[in-house]
Amino acid sequence: MEVLTSVLPITVMVLLLHFTLTPMEGPMIGRFLFGAALIMVGLTLFLIGVDIGVTPLGDYTGTALAKSNKLWIVLIAGAVLGFFISIAEPGLLVLANQVGFVTSGQISSMSILMIVSIGLALMLALGFLRIFYNYPLYKMLMILYVLIFGLSIFTSREFLAISFDASGATTGILAVPFILSLSLGISKMKKDSKASEKDSFGLVAIASTGAILGVMLLDLFTKNTSFNADIESVVTVSDSILKPFIALIPDMLFESIIAMSPLVVILLVLQKAVLKLQKREFRKMVTGFIYGFIGLVIFLIGVNGGFMDVGTFIGTALALLDNKIPIVVIGFIIGLVTILAEPAVHVLTHQIEEVTSGYVKRIAVLVPLSLGVGLAVALSVIRILIPEIQLMHYLVPGYIISLGLMFVVPKLFVGIAFDAGGVATGPMTATFILAFVQGAAHAYEGADMLVDGFGMIAMVAMAPIITLQLLGLVFQSKAKKKGAVKEHEIH
Repeated sequence: MEVLTSVLPITVMVLLLHFTLTPMEGPMIGRFLFGAALIMVGLTLFLIGVDIGVTPLGDYTGTALAKSNKLWIVLIAGAVLGFFISIAEPGLLVLANQVGFVTSGQISSMSILMIVSIGLALMLALGFLRIFYNYPLYKMLMILYVLIFGLSIFTSREFLAISFDASGATTGILAVPFILSLSLGISKMKKDSKASEKDSFGLVAIASTGAILGVMLLDLFTKNTSFNADIESVVTVSDSILKPFIALIPDMLFESIIAMSPLVVILLVLQKAVLKLQKREFRKMVTGFIYGFIGLVIFLIGVNGGFMDVGTFIGTALALLDNKIPIVVIGFIIGLVTILAEPAVHVLTHQIEEVTSGYVKRIAVLVPLSLGVGLAVALSVIRILIPEIQLMHYLVPGYIISLGLMFVVPKLFVGIAFDAGGVATGPMTATFILAFVQGAAHAYEGADMLVDGFGMIAMVAMAPIITLQLLGLVFQSKAKKKGAVKEHEIH
């Protein structure tokens, strides 16, 4: 049901556009529908694999690390696990491939994958340090974002957009459940329940800053000053519906093996050294990894064979219309319906309800989250239509507001909001909406494919940080008026 509600709204919208504003040729719409079916099957299998394989591995590992009481073991293990979880993240795989395609290999997909994963790994270890030493989350985030915006002064516009996009793409349907379960495993070992409640959020937020810093440093050290942006190489031209999918199988198999095999090795090593699980439980986890692998292969084939092309086509067609209102409105609606259905959002909202003992309802989180993300996609489209608007014109004031709110919002909501920023950018955002925005940037005269075609994921990641912190202020105000909640439930 989660996957169906994730893919169905996009599918319905594409069909409506096909019969109205952006009619497509038969093979293209056929590939889209077949790709949508593959994505549904692939994501379902992948999420089953995450539930019965990856997430339990995170739980067991978090608990085992905390029991070891050796900080150096926790930090090294956290960094290694973070690196391999990031490499296996489907959203990051899609973004890295897109960067490679659009720049004709000048920025290789492998370099993006590696540098983002290293950055996430180091920040994950730093996040563990914060939990161990009870260092306030808002202070750490302030330091990290001051560093990020300091580096942004020296970062090229192309890499600036990619760096913030990578931050959102790396925290998706695989990384989020794993990092949250690691975080819960470690924070539950603390005797202070108030601290434990707050510590169960924020690790995703800290980890995602590593991706931004990593890509910025990559730019500073590569010193490449000119890129050729070409989206034509992404668009599949074929009269056949099945051929493009069949042609993708070898590459997607290879990518999935590279992505999932390190996690299997980690499971085998931990089972031998630390976990010592019973045969039945261990077999169940291995089965989960097999489901995850098969699901990832099918998902990537569906995305690359049918979904990305149609997103690019629709973005291009709408950008060429004389009336620009439809592309902005459709961008808003796509953002709105997509976030409501992102699988990782369901993981986070369930955990928020659980940790706050039902005080913060899921619906109270979902509504402001979806409105914020819809607005973020619409603003990304407006940035393409008005070339004078740069990404930093949105991000600088947005993050000033986000960081300022940290000082007045209940601290639990700070962690929730920054985690939601990473969670909002899942598989649908990193695939269809990214392609939609890039198609618009490619078609609209005056827009820069690399500068304006990326940055949307960054906007989507920022929107929940603001909206959920504002939600925290509302809850705080209501609690003070009614006196209906205990101090620890909002602080």
